[in-house]
Amino acid sequence: MVYAIVKAGGRQEKVSVGDVVVVDRLAGNAGETVELPALLLVDGETVTSDAEALAKVKVTAEIVRDEKGPKINILKYKNKTGYRKRIGHRQALTRLKVTGIK
Repeated sequence: MVYAIVKAGGRQEKVSVGDVVVVDRLAGNAGETVELPALLLVDGETVTSDAEALAKVKVTAEIVRDEKGPKINILKYKNKTGYRKRIGHRQALTRLKVTGIK
């Protein structure tokens, strides 16, 4: 089984060909191809972690769509002062489908 650990959107993800992953928003439209930097490559019994060898590895993914994460409610409250503040946040995300590891 061939898989790679890639850096995408500030996090590390374990991906193999055909996987669909959700990462922080990437620039680009649906249908475009992006290349992700590989940090580790596992090809059957062989594990590659050398920086020079990983520079030659290309992990390509296709942008499926942009989406938003779940709503997060932030509540600020201070006792005895009447201070209350409610803020909401939804993270901007991109759904990727891995098309190749070469």
